[in-house]
Amino acid sequence: MLAVALVLVGGIAIVVSAYFGDRQTGSLRGSDRPVNAGARDMGDIQANNSPALARNPTRAGNLVVANRIDLQRFSCGLNVSFDGGARWSPTSIPIPKGEEPKCYAPDVTFAGDGTLYISYVTLRGRGNVPHAAWVVQSKDGGRTLSAPQRALGRLAFQVRLTADPERADRLYLTWVQASEVGLYRFTETGNPVRFARSDDGGSTWKRSVRVSTPSRARVLAPSAAVGADGEIYVVYLDLGQDTLDYEGAHQGFGGRPYGGRFELVMGRSVDGGATWEESSVERGLTAIERFLVFLPPSPAVAVDRNSGRVYAGFHEQRMGAADVLVWSLSRDGARWQGPTRVNDNPAGDKTSQYLPKLAVAPDGRLDVVYYDRRADRKNVLNEVSLQSSFDKGQSFTKRIRLSSRRFDSRVGFGFDRNLPDLGSRLALLSGESGALAAWSDTRNGTAVTNKQDIFKAEVAFPARLSEPVERGLLYGGITLGILGLALLASASRRRR
Repeated sequence: MLAVALVLVGGIAIVVSAYFGDRQTGSLRGSDRPVNAGARDMGDIQANNSPALARNPTRAGNLVVANRIDLQRFSCGLNVSFDGGARWSPTSIPIPKGEEPKCYAPDVTFAGDGTLYISYVTLRGRGNVPHAAWVVQSKDGGRTLSAPQRALGRLAFQVRLTADPERADRLYLTWVQASEVGLYRFTETGNPVRFARSDDGGSTWKRSVRVSTPSRARVLAPSAAVGADGEIYVVYLDLGQDTLDYEGAHQGFGGRPYGGRFELVMGRSVDGGATWEESSVERGLTAIERFLVFLPPSPAVAVDRNSGRVYAGFHEQRMGAADVLVWSLSRDGARWQGPTRVNDNPAGDKTSQYLPKLAVAPDGRLDVVYYDRRADRKNVLNEVSLQSSFDKGQSFTKRIRLSSRRFDSRVGFGFDRNLPDLGSRLALLSGESGALAAWSDTRNGTAVTNKQDIFKAEVAFPARLSEPVERGLLYGGITLGILGLALLASASRRRR
């Protein structure tokens, strides 16, 4: 009886390890829903895009979405939920005294103690030039906001805010610091990616440090993440010789993209941002479209805080149409692995998949959300798709369609110049049981209104064993099975 029991228990352990430890494809939880209150109001023709999404680590149902607004005037959107995203309410972002009422390009993050921080810039003049960057905080999940604290001065572009998850009052800012600007262009090269740190919740900031090396003349779109041991990662684009976009040679009009190559670069600091080293993620990126240099598409970065593995993501069209690509770097690794093509549509079908956002769940699952035109052979109508990797970015599950309707990628600010802008990023949060994504959606807009709204959707994942537990069950089950079989064999010999 003991031998039979050992064989049965061992077999059950092996089955459990195989079922709950294997790749588990997620499923859409409900349907996609709008975030901003004006989404269903056809009279509200604001262009909401570039969402940032944060979850309160001390109250899981408390979510915050911030986004920029391009039309009918430049502004910021901020919406708060306390029931996991079922209902949303807007919160007004305060304009500092003496500034024009032009809040723009907000970012959001929660500190480990549940304090919400929001960064944004204020614009000034007819050219809507960034005049200063500000940080506000909230102790009640976003219902009310503090008075703004000035963080950066004039001409800080593409400002991003990141909280250190282990140090409640430590905040990081990354941005591109311009020297001067003109219409649709930086008038000089050499504008660097910079970094600043606050150790008191944004009240004061240490002197900023240059992240990009002086040899890089045209850098844009920094995105930051904090590693497992407190190290800081910043990925950004080096446009190389791209004067078409950087110096605005396209004069704000769409057309054939830059024909040269971009480089995806990562800066890394292990001393709290005091010094930086860089590595090249990919040198051969091909541009997929023209863009305004002030509002470029952003590469994505995410860190597995358990293993220390770093992931970077972006798009390019080496196979004739835009694909989503992911690279990875192991803890203390010297060489990037990849790229891995994420989107699972047939290669060469001439449809675009682009602007990925990455997030890593606590169990190591890597999620990627992106715009997806595979269902439209004219390569115009977008869907939003999510795919996941359970093997450190080497392969990805089949895509899950998040958007219930296709929507026109041509609707938005810049439509009249054939240079429409759906925003610089999507948003994504990943947990062990699910992933939550947000994006800019034009289903309620037209070529006349250029209305864009923020929509969100959630994907549920079945329970999955951690890697040590999975291996323990597998090898323990094999051991028990072998032991049981050995006992059965021994008993059989004794009967003879």
